[in-house]
Amino acid sequence: MTRAEIQSALIDIINNILPEGDCSGIDPAGKLRDQLELDSMDFLDIVMELRKQYKVQIPEADYPQMATMNGCLDYLEPKMKDL
Repeated sequence: MTRAEIQSALIDIINNILPEGDCSGIDPAGKLRDQLELDSMDFLDIVMELRKQYKVQIPEADYPQMATMNGCLDYLEPKMKDL
């Protein structure tokens, strides 16, 4: 998957978990939690969907790397490049 495809997949997952969330104006460098009003359970749901749909394992120790959209993409790109 390309970086753009990963971003699109991530936005689809977020929109399914937070139908009221608007991903169109996300600042890629800003914290997703603040921009989308994500709580801990929402974030865990995103992680679980990534595992379910794409078989990507994200250890809890790596969660801070996924605080922003850019961070998510930087983290996921090497893990999803062959999908």
